[in-house]
Amino acid sequence: MGKAKILVVDDEPSILNVVTAYLRAEGYEYKTASDGNEGLSLVKTFSPDLIILDIMLPGRDGIEVLSQLRRESNAYVIMLTARSEETDKLVGLSVGADDYLTKPFSPRELMARIKAALRRYQNPMTETERKVYAFAHVRLDTGSRRVWVDEQEVELTSLEFDLLVTLSEHHNLVLSRQQLLEKVWGYDYFGDMRVVDVHIGHLRQKLGETFIETVRGAGYRFEDKDK
Repeated sequence: MGKAKILVVDDEPSILNVVTAYLRAEGYEYKTASDGNEGLSLVKTFSPDLIILDIMLPGRDGIEVLSQLRRESNAYVIMLTARSEETDKLVGLSVGADDYLTKPFSPRELMARIKAALRRYQNPMTETERKVYAFAHVRLDTGSRRVWVDEQEVELTSLEFDLLVTLSEHHNLVLSRQQLLEKVWGYDYFGDMRVVDVHIGHLRQKLGETFIETVRGAGYRFEDKDK
């Protein structure tokens, strides 16, 4: 497969210049936008695999752009926020961002996160690697990356699907937030562990509240059985 397509949406020329220099050095195909409307237009025409999205944008802010984006794309989204704006981080994650970085950030760390997010999609899964997890009410197909609850298909983002697969692989076992970060996000994560809680919340909304149990002080457990 070719290199992934990456869209960078930020109104600061200095950030665009630094990020695109790193993307170019890695051989990624990329496009940039300096406001939300331009970014949304490029989502339709460029079809990026991953989007780097600043929250503080002129006109439409990043939260509004992200909300619209999630109705049109399942691309992996890394949100950029100011260090002091804790509320923006949580709102952005709840609207549909997969991860976030606070400004100022290390370009090398950004590239590490991009590579980790894209690595598992760069190599097509062979038929022998394909797995189907079938429980009482939930069925997952890792080859087609599709999920059904009581024979009704449920649409998940790429990260939500990987999170559900990880929980399913450890069916009935408790996984800590740190374990989920390492297995799903795929790198040494130094951000807020609440990123796990937010995406667990998304899964509960889409699958139903009963399948993922919070084990206080320990983590989360996936359990699907006939009542």
